[in-house]
Amino acid sequence: MDDKDNLVASLMLVLTLKRTSAALDRDVIFLAESGEEGSPEVGAQFMIDKHFDAIDAEYCLAEGGGVTRQGGKNMRANISTTEKEPRAVEIIARGPAGHGSVPRQTNVVAHLSNSVAKIVAWTPQLRVNETTGSYFRKLAATASPEAAARYRDLLNPDPKVSKPAADWMLENEPEHWSMLHTSVVPTILTAGYRYNVIPSEAKATLDVRLHPDEDQATFLDQIRAVIKDPTVEVRWARERYRPAGASRLNTELFAAIEAETKKHYNVDVLPTMSTGASDKAQIRSKGVQCYGIGPALDNEDGAKGFGAHSDRERILEAELHRFVRFQYDLVMEVARAK
Repeated sequence: MDDKDNLVASLMLVLTLKRTSAALDRDVIFLAESGEEGSPEVGAQFMIDKHFDAIDAEYCLAEGGGVTRQGGKNMRANISTTEKEPRAVEIIARGPAGHGSVPRQTNVVAHLSNSVAKIVAWTPQLRVNETTGSYFRKLAATASPEAAARYRDLLNPDPKVSKPAADWMLENEPEHWSMLHTSVVPTILTAGYRYNVIPSEAKATLDVRLHPDEDQATFLDQIRAVIKDPTVEVRWARERYRPAGASRLNTELFAAIEAETKKHYNVDVLPTMSTGASDKAQIRSKGVQCYGIGPALDNEDGAKGFGAHSDRERILEAELHRFVRFQYDLVMEVARAK
């Protein structure tokens, strides 16, 4: 599901176009590349920098969207029109090494652990942009009365109203919480090499997903203020590598996405800010209108360990077949000879 479904559907698209000698008014270009979320410099960024003439297009379809199923029923289609910017943060505690049999107030493992605990307990500012505002308003229009009230409360400028709703989302719908907050998630801890040696350095890596309009220098200062420990350094793990940007909703392709989604899945489209990262960020930087699509996936699978980045990702075979057909019909609607 992340992301062989789009790969298979795109491959089948070009094979079918070739096998049927389809009459087209547009070129259809299939780009399969490596790197993606972690190392775009060997994939999308490389193509943008060195071979953009080979992929120059008006539109781009890639991962980052899809239909949500609940209890086996299609509920809605999220189509990514913008995305959060991923950047890793490193926090490094330094101090004197020593023997593990003697407790020390300068123990870097303890300082790092305290710092990570403070960050996890911290809630960054709730932020609403054009895409997320539209998303939650449309979601509220089709949700149950109880859920609709929570979605509307999220958009309320009064923190006394929006915060309880956001707290509920963090516990019950964390993907929605992440759409409204910059997320900070510890993913890697490195410290020590023997159980009886206090190390001189301990490091944690945080997966940070920033809003497109975030002041990133200010955000780093906010983390420092949360930690409030002069023995701990806070820094970006790498330079910025994903440009921010958004795609328009008034294009021929987006209208076709709405129509084909209704035909194949019988649900409405919600323009969405993806909390994950995709190569659409690089492609958008060249002015290409990019949209994230995907198959129908079971909402319950994530909590069961079958979701994205799990070692047990899964997708219904029937939904892979339906997505192949959906993408073919979508591209033909826009690219076929009229």
